[in-house]
Amino acid sequence: MEKAILVNLATSQREKEEAEESMSELGGLAVSAGATVVEKVFQYRREISPKYYVGEGKVEELARLVDKTGADLVIFDHNLSPTQQRSLEEALKVKVLDRTQVILDIFAQRARTNEGKLQVELAQLTYLLPRLKGKGQAMSRLGGGIGTRGPGEKKLEEDRRRLTKRIDRINKEIEEIQKRRARQRHSRQKSPVPNVSLVGYTSAGKSTLFNFLTREKRYTSPHLFATLDPMIRRVTFEDGAYFFLSDTVGFIKKLPVELISAFKATLEEIREADCLLHVVDITSSEAMEQALAVENILEDLEIMDLPVVKVFNKIDLLPQEEKLNLLRKNEPDGHFPVYISSLTGEGLDTLKKRLRHILFQNYAEFKLFIPRSRQEIVNSLQRQSIVLKRTETSGGWEYQIMAQENVLSPYLSYLKRGENP
Repeated sequence: MEKAILVNLATSQREKEEAEESMSELGGLAVSAGATVVEKVFQYRREISPKYYVGEGKVEELARLVDKTGADLVIFDHNLSPTQQRSLEEALKVKVLDRTQVILDIFAQRARTNEGKLQVELAQLTYLLPRLKGKGQAMSRLGGGIGTRGPGEKKLEEDRRRLTKRIDRINKEIEEIQKRRARQRHSRQKSPVPNVSLVGYTSAGKSTLFNFLTREKRYTSPHLFATLDPMIRRVTFEDGAYFFLSDTVGFIKKLPVELISAFKATLEEIREADCLLHVVDITSSEAMEQALAVENILEDLEIMDLPVVKVFNKIDLLPQEEKLNLLRKNEPDGHFPVYISSLTGEGLDTLKKRLRHILFQNYAEFKLFIPRSRQEIVNSLQRQSIVLKRTETSGGWEYQIMAQENVLSPYLSYLKRGENP
């Protein structure tokens, strides 16, 4: 396991006040990438050094710390220019990474599907392309580990023309994925079944909530970015009504623009949802700031006109009295946040009632009888409604369905009289 020194430079009073929290998050990223944090270094300086980012005196201090701790790498809580990164590696004689590279490395480790791997490689290559000068030699000198996963040394040593061709090929493959996803979304849009997407800061508990609602066993972890590849599953209510729930990648402050661009096909799933569940870790001291970071990213993606249910998660970690007070605030059809524990299930009945109200407020239940001679009616009915119950009789089929009234006109003659709302 690599030993890492973390570095933060604050150039304003506000950055100075936020430095400790930002470094704590960077530490979580470093651990998720596979490093052990051995030291944290802070500097307050009005100007950024064009050569080293931090001041020369701080570089000398870092060099001494590297020798003292036996650190393998130094991670900056900022984006470094290619010149700054090369200058620091020459001065410190160890690998130097910035925040974006660590996040990209975690994504490279976590991606499981072909789509996820392509998206991560595209993000890495897009980020590394302007940094290629001398990069291959630097990697050979400094060894492997964090920051070298994904494309690998060979690809980074390719000339720009071949690398650009690789980026073009990946873009074409991802474009095909986008087209396939668009067709799937179009098919779902024609379906009467609503779609809900989970969004939230990384490690807020989205996948645990997804597992509880869908009875899946999706991988969960306290590490950041445990979930990369999207998954869609059915969530069923007691009466048979259901919706599709999708789990998505977690967001983070300073989310690399390369990732947002590369994961566009995945993020499109969020845009096409009928409702968003914004999951917030209520135990985090930065809960409000993290929630705002997610909202800002959604705004950048132009996904702010959808119904959003804010879900404060992990109440099981709060003192008992505080937890009970929050649960009393839960309203099944209100506009306030819902307080839950996706681990114990507390508050989830209220959350499902809230979703039921939002997703199905324009639906009504109907009972119909379709004779065997009208098989084509059966097919169209199943496409345009949610079937709660189907019973076969000698003369045909009895259906109990949920549907919006505006799609019911072709089936009025098949309604069972006196049994419909």
